[in-house]
Amino acid sequence: MNNPRLAGRYAKSLIDLAKELNQVDIVCTDMKFVQSICKSNPDFVLVLRSPIIKPGTKEKIIESITTGRVNITTSSFIRLLVRKGRETNLPEIANAYIEQFNKLRNIHRLKIITAGPISDDLKNTIVGNVKASTSFQNIEVETAIKEELIGGYVLEMEGALIDASILKDLKDIKKQFMDNQYIHKLR
Repeated sequence: MNNPRLAGRYAKSLIDLAKELNQVDIVCTDMKFVQSICKSNPDFVLVLRSPIIKPGTKEKIIESITTGRVNITTSSFIRLLVRKGRETNLPEIANAYIEQFNKLRNIHRLKIITAGPISDDLKNTIVGNVKASTSFQNIEVETAIKEELIGGYVLEMEGALIDASILKDLKDIKKQFMDNQYIHKLR
């Protein structure tokens, strides 16, 4: 179902319409709301992608969730998607819109993955270090927790990955022992 070209085109159309109506920021807030619903409720995504559920029923479900929470432009756009049979791509369209909005506003996303909750001071320190080492000034931070990292952190930004986790160190040590790199040095 994932079709990035289609999602990008619909997102571009929506962002162009939002520019004309001077609602780019409002629509972005709406798309973040839709994105959060799709991430937090997999059943909603299954309803969108179900070929058994009729479009009229899908439209009513979407309206019941979004009524009063999104503006008229976003609501009309979502209704258009349902009528065109493209509601299955709504999660990808929301993601594509947010990406295009970030490019438009020169906002860069930074994802910090840690083994446990991260304090605001540490988060601000990491963001400050990223700003100092790059030319990025507008950084949007997303945090995630993966207990299997044991400790340390993983940073993801602009296609780059910095893995400073204990899990990575342990894997490196295991690989060194599996390759028997130390036996050759002993002889």
